[in-house]
Amino acid sequence: MRSSSLRRLALSCGSALLIAFAAAPAHAQFGGVVYDPTNYSQNVLTAARTLEQINNQIKSLQNEAESLINDARNLASLPTSALAELQSQVRQTQQLLSNAQRIAYSVQSIDQAFNSRYRGSPMSATDKALVDNARARWEDTVAGFEDALKVQAGVVGNIEGSRDAMERIVGSSQSASGALQATQAGNQLLALQAQQLADLTAVVAAQGRAQALEASQRAAAQDQAREQLRRFLTPGTDYRPTPVQMFHR
Repeated sequence: MRSSSLRRLALSCGSALLIAFAAAPAHAQFGGVVYDPTNYSQNVLTAARTLEQINNQIKSLQNEAESLINDARNLASLPTSALAELQSQVRQTQQLLSNAQRIAYSVQSIDQAFNSRYRGSPMSATDKALVDNARARWEDTVAGFEDALKVQAGVVGNIEGSRDAMERIVGSSQSASGALQATQAGNQLLALQAQQLADLTAVVAAQGRAQALEASQRAAAQDQAREQLRRFLTPGTDYRPTPVQMFHR
């Protein structure tokens, strides 16, 4: 709209200049001045050059206007954002990991558990202590598998939300009007991939934890079995052999 108005204004100005230059000699003839064709042609040439300069300025203004319009499109933000949804899914997975039962994802917690019931059966431990430790290790293993199943269920539940987010992001990227919108759509797709990788990492960690607890439970059970066998085969200090009468006289 503005460029068309500028063009019409320039054409009107140029036409007015041509008419003014052309009319001046004719008006001078009526005043008794001799008509000068050389001066007239120079005036026409000057008017043409002035009109050409105006046209060039109009084209320059049009190019600048188009450049500003393109800049505005490139600086326009993407109307769709899936960041909050992706962050919520990551927080849900983190919550599942933080709810780990028995032995948590903590170096301190692991050290305490292994020092108390996994690092061999002391010879001074009572039979009741051996049984209690064996049951505690079994409960650790069962809790580890339960936690792994919960994390897997949570990750599977995130798949539908990830699919919806991906559809919205891809749809927005296809209708992006500028470079900024396209870049933002690409960043959101990268965020979606990061969220999926976080879910995958959580599943691997939960499964690895459960398998490690199971392997540790088997190793501790073998060590405890050896200790119990040793105690069974070693006579106690309170044992006293006594004669046994098999038949009555």
